[in-house]
Order: sequence, then structure tokens, then C-alpha cells
Amino acid sequence: MARNISPDAKAGVLIEALPYFQQFRGKTFLIKMGGSAMENPALVDAVMRDIVFLEVVGINPVVVHGGGKAISAAIDSSGLKHEFIDGLRKTTAETISIVDKTLNDNVNPSLVEMLIDNKGKAQGLAGQSVFRARKLTTVNSKEEPIDLGFVGEVESCDVSVINRLISEDTVPVISPLGRNKENGDLYNINADLAAAALAKALKPAKLIYLSDVPGLMRNPEVPETLIHSINQEQAQGLIKEGIIKGGMLPKVKSALDALECGVNKIHFIDGRNAHSLLLEIFTDSGIGTEVVAS
Repeated sequence: MARNISPDAKAGVLIEALPYFQQFRGKTFLIKMGGSAMENPALVDAVMRDIVFLEVVGINPVVVHGGGKAISAAIDSSGLKHEFIDGLRKTTAETISIVDKTLNDNVNPSLVEMLIDNKGKAQGLAGQSVFRARKLTTVNSKEEPIDLGFVGEVESCDVSVINRLISEDTVPVISPLGRNKENGDLYNINADLAAAALAKALKPAKLIYLSDVPGLMRNPEVPETLIHSINQEQAQGLIKEGIIKGGMLPKVKSALDALECGVNKIHFIDGRNAHSLLLEIFTDSGIGTEVVAS
């Protein structure tokens, strides 16, 4: 396809990207991968190639990944049953070991392998070596307390290994698991919330959510209602109006929290579209939603 583009058009693409290369060289981008954006191996490989591109032009990518579909398949294979409470997966003493094995022995190494196959440098990190966690306490839609078992929230992050890998031009790839420093319990952590917590510690130039929606939309049924740029105050207004809701609500709230703690900009983009990462970062128009400080 690229062969049909004129030389002038090819040069124009590079010239448009040049100021972004210059602006972000030496900066850290934290990229969260999850949802159906991870279900198509060809698309995942394309994202890995884009991440290698970032590293080659002098940007420091850090990846936090999910793996819900792979976890569900592994639990099914084990003969154990899934249990969801108000849409949240309960993690039992039996299934936390399956979550650990699936994320750290299967999903994480496969992403690292793809980066290496695309001539990048990468190292997988089990989330429990980065995230210190405590048991998540939450309520259901009736405001009644619910017990999700071994599901946790991030208490603190140890970024020493991540910073070392960045200094060695190596992409850290991190799973969303955390260890309780008091009793040693292992917790399954929502990958969106894990990424936001890590962003608060790393303070990257960008926190990028690759998911299965185009971005923030005033009406999810109408693609033309995509919001290309919004600030914190406007995003809070959309939450109050009920426009941001459902699965996007905790994602956006955690992103706004990261902005308050020093992250420069948040992006929500559709990881199902090839090269959406590069198109959002290195073009003037972008293709998703950027959230900036008010």
C-alpha cells in the first residue's frame, strides 16, 4: 500500500512527525494494553512493532498489560468456575495461581517475544515485583460491601528496576499483579488501575490506554461524537452528566488522578486499529481522545 503513496506524501508524513520526535525524545510513555485490543495476534504484533518504533526514535515505552480472555480460558481448562459480582471477577485462592501463571508465564512472555522478534529490547516483569497491594474493598450497585477474594489495589510501586531498564534502552513489560507486604498474599489488580498507579510513580509524559473503543464519546453509538481533546474539568463534567459511565468510568477516574499527580497527558485510543498508537502521537489531528490538565 505504501508503494502507491507519492514521494512528496511520504516526506510530508515524516516532516509532520519530526516535531513530535524532537519533543518526546528521552521522555517516558506508559502504555496500557488490554481488552479486545489483545485478542488479535496480528494486531498485537503491530502494536509491538509500533512500540519498537517509539524506542528507536528515542522515546522510552513502558507497557502494562491485561489478559482477561486468556485468564478466562485457563480457568475453563482447569474445570473451575468463573464468578462475577456486578461485572467484577472474583478471584479465589484456587484461581489466583491460575491468574499468576497465565499472566506471568504465558501473556507476558509472548509480548516480550513479539518485541524481540521486531528487533526491540524488552524484559518481562512480574507485577508482584513492582506493585505493593492491599485487598480491594468495594460495594455493589446497592452500596452493599462485596468480597472479591484475591483482588487488590495498588498501595505503592517499586520503580527501581523499571528505571534501570529504561536507562538500558529496554522496554519493561509488566503484568497487573501485586503482593501484600504484610502477609505475602498475591492479588489480581485491574490493569487500568495498575497502569494509573504506576503512572503516578513514574510521572511519564504520556499515559496511553489502548482499548476497544475509539476514545471518549458523547454517544457510544455515534462515532462522530468522539471527543478529540478534553481537560480535567470538562471530563469531570461528563462524569457528573452520566456520559462517562460503565467500564470507562474507573478508567477515566484513575486517569484524572494520574494527571493530578504529574502525568502530562492521557490518551484513550482504539487498539483494534492498526498503528493507532503512532497515528495518535505523531500526527497533528490524532485519532482518539487526549485528556490534559485544566
